[in-house]
Amino acid sequence: MQRRPLGHTDLVISPIGIGAWAMGGGGYQFGWGPQSDEESIAAIHRAVDLGINWIDTAPVYGLGRAEEVVARALAGLAPSRRPYVFTKCSLVWDEQGTISHSLEPASLRREVETSLRRLRTGTIDLYQIHWPALRRGDPSPGLEEAWRTLADLQRAGTVRHIGVSNFDEQHLARVEAIAPVASLQPPYSMLNRGIEARVLPWCQSHGVGVIAYSPMQSGLLSGTMTRERVAALPQDDWRSRGSLEFREPRLSRNLALVERLRDLGRAHGKSPAEVAIAWTLRHPGVTAAIVGARRPAHVDGFIGAGEWRLTQREIEDIESWLSA
Repeated sequence: MQRRPLGHTDLVISPIGIGAWAMGGGGYQFGWGPQSDEESIAAIHRAVDLGINWIDTAPVYGLGRAEEVVARALAGLAPSRRPYVFTKCSLVWDEQGTISHSLEPASLRREVETSLRRLRTGTIDLYQIHWPALRRGDPSPGLEEAWRTLADLQRAGTVRHIGVSNFDEQHLARVEAIAPVASLQPPYSMLNRGIEARVLPWCQSHGVGVIAYSPMQSGLLSGTMTRERVAALPQDDWRSRGSLEFREPRLSRNLALVERLRDLGRAHGKSPAEVAIAWTLRHPGVTAAIVGARRPAHVDGFIGAGEWRLTQREIEDIESWLSA
C-alpha cells in the first residue's frame, strides 16, 4: 500500500489507519456495545497483514480497554511489523466512570504515563489533545499551557510527535504559535463537511497533516447498516442515542445515499465503505483516514480504498446527489 508523509514529521503512513474506538466495547458513556477482545486483536493483525501501518486509539475508549487491546495485538507482532501507535489525552474519568475534561499539566503527565503502561511501550509515536474543551464554544482556558506540556514531553522523548483532535482553525493558530502541530484529527465524511471551508485550508497552508476520523459516519455509510440494525443497536452503543444521522428524517436519506454508493462501487468491485472512504481521501488536504474495525472481515470490506481513487466524474455525481 502507498505511503504518505504526515505533515512535517518523519512518519510516513498508509492512507488508511485502524481506529480503535469500538474496540473499547460498551458499558460507558461513549461505548459501542459488546465487543470481543480477540476479534479486535485479529482485526489489527489483519490490517497489518494488508499494509496498514498505524493505529489510532485513546485512553477514554473503553476507559483504558482499547489501549490494552492494542498492546496485546502489538505483542503478537514481530518488531519489524509493529505499526505506529497514536493516542490522546484530555478526557479523564473517576472511579464511577464519569468522564470529564482536563488540560492541567499534571493531569496530562499522569495520562501519558498511564498510556505508556497500558500500551507497554517507552514512546508514543503521536500524542494528541483529544478535545480543546469539553463543550463546543468554550474558550478553552489552559490550552496554551497544555500545549507547552506536550512540547516538553516531545523534547523529553516520551512522545515522538504532538498533534490535536477536534480543533478549529482558531485553536490551531493558538497552539501553532507555541510549537509546531504535526497533525489534526477532525471528523470528515459526506455527511459531515464542516472542516472544508476553513480548517482544511488552514492545515494545507501550514503544513499540518490531517487524519480524518469517521469517514463512514460511524458505520452508517459502510453498506452493512440497515434500518433494522439501527433499531436493534444496544443501549450501551452511543449511536442509539447520540447521533442525529441515525434518526429520522435523516436516516432514510442516509440509507438512500448508501445505495447510490453501492451502485457506484459495483462497477469497480468496491463496497459502499470503500466509496465513502475514497471520497474522504479525494481531498488534497486529507493525509489519511481513520477507519474503525471490530473484526477482520471489516478490514477486508474497506481495505480497497487505500489504493483506489474516484474519478472526477464520479466525484461530481456524488456532489450532485449530496446537494440535491
